[in-house]
Amino acid sequence: MGSKIRKIASIEKGLEDVLKALSEKEIQDAIGKTKDYIAKCSDPDPADKIIRNIDHYQSVALDKACIKKGISPPMLTAHQYMIDKEKYKNQTNLGDVDKLLVKFTILDGELKQVINKAQDPKSPEGEKITKMEKKKIFNSIKAVEDKILKIKLAIDKK
Repeated sequence: MGSKIRKIASIEKGLEDVLKALSEKEIQDAIGKTKDYIAKCSDPDPADKIIRNIDHYQSVALDKACIKKGISPPMLTAHQYMIDKEKYKNQTNLGDVDKLLVKFTILDGELKQVINKAQDPKSPEGEKITKMEKKKIFNSIKAVEDKILKIKLAIDKK
């Protein structure tokens, strides 16, 4: 892996995060490759000048292995960040970071409220979370994730 800095919005950064999250055996079980293979694919500037790419199916399999460990999927996160960065590339005003943080705090509070209501014994299914409640929770999580992305992009732009 080395001490090379990988761009946040890159497959190489996602692979670097995979290397931190998964053991040799977990990588082997997921894609039949070694940690060394992933490290070579994650190198943004290989000494031998041979750029190695990871297969999309391997990327998905590595993310699934991370999810099984309760870890956020690094390849999906990297991919989403690259797409979102492209979407926002031409926007000049993403807003002040402080304002974004205030909005994030509000969204975080709303997420907690949705979860608490869903788990309330007086809710439609009691403490069991219904499909509709799950949808509301996932929508709240998505709003928080979107705000985190905007904060990252605003900081990255400075």
